[in-house]
Amino acid sequence: MTQHIVASYENELRDLGRMVTEMGGRAERLVADSVKALMKRDAELAERVIVGDKSVDALQRDIEESAIAMIARRQPLATDLREIISALRVANDLERIGDLAKNTAKRALALDSDYQAQKPLRGLEHMSDMALEQLKSVLDAYSAHDDAKALAVWTRDGEIDAIYTSLFRELLTYMMEDPRRITLCTHLLFAAKNIERIGDHATNIAETIHYLVVGEAIADERPKSDTSSLTKMSLSR
Repeated sequence: MTQHIVASYENELRDLGRMVTEMGGRAERLVADSVKALMKRDAELAERVIVGDKSVDALQRDIEESAIAMIARRQPLATDLREIISALRVANDLERIGDLAKNTAKRALALDSDYQAQKPLRGLEHMSDMALEQLKSVLDAYSAHDDAKALAVWTRDGEIDAIYTSLFRELLTYMMEDPRRITLCTHLLFAAKNIERIGDHATNIAETIHYLVVGEAIADERPKSDTSSLTKMSLSR
């Protein structure tokens, strides 16, 4: 009887991890498709991203319900409790990533089909490639409980911030040079901020993995390189 209970409990933990992994895969696809919709001016793809976010939200609700039920029934301790808490934390970050992908898709719908801003678009695409790479790596680290891989993602958070700051400065310059570009550049600024925030959520997940594996938070301060607010101040002088 005891063996049966233990096996059932282990199956529940595995199912919880599987749901988080599935949610991560869906969120990753939404991010990739939202950026593709922006680059290609693909309204149909953007609409699919907006609708697809609902499936990510539904998975988060399933994860929350399963986690709460497990805590109530099993009263887990130590590693098992960290496993459940970590699943909740990661699901929360993935839900936010889905929302950010949806918001980027909405920006794609708002852009004119004939807009011309190739250089900022290339910067935005490079930034999204890096954010997707970080997201994929951290989701792999979660599946494998790989603390070293998670820490590698955590230490690279500043790289996306640096690209965002450069893009922020460039788009502000475009707006200052030609007021007709203000609407276009504003949409691209919001899209860039969404991608930068996706990188932040990937870093959050890396911190959760470290907590899951080691049992404590990362002691060091998170590396940040977003100086966009300082850039804005200097350009306004």
